[in-house]
Amino acid sequence: MKNTRLFRGRAAVVLLVEDNDDDIELTKIGFEQAEFAVDLRVVSDGEQCLDYLRRQNAYATSPTPDLVLLDLHMPRMSGMEVLDAINADANLRHLPVIVLTTSSSDREIREAYQRHCSGYLIKPVGFADFVKTVQGLEDYWFSLVALPS
Repeated sequence: MKNTRLFRGRAAVVLLVEDNDDDIELTKIGFEQAEFAVDLRVVSDGEQCLDYLRRQNAYATSPTPDLVLLDLHMPRMSGMEVLDAINADANLRHLPVIVLTTSSSDREIREAYQRHCSGYLIKPVGFADFVKTVQGLEDYWFSLVALPS
């Protein structure tokens, strides 16, 4: 059964902040193959992420995400800068933000947690492992964890 379970009676809204087209496609496939219905929204850099979260410019009517998946290495504004901006904004700091990146650097992992990310996932290299990671993330965040409404 694919995409049959709902989150709070609706599809879960996930904001993917990612500039790599291949990783965007892999994430989409992972969510499509999972059992939860997900409304995946995609922005390609940190500035667009903050516009989306603050409902500014082109994102004025966008739904608030239940979960943010954040790459660290992006143009214009890095994932670390996004974490800083989210933490500085009382209207945003309650949002769960999962870093989803290729970096396995101990320094970056520590810095992301110091900036209050909710989790840090290293993107697997292979297709099957990447899809499995996305499905596990979805199951954990939408089945086991209590999220703010």
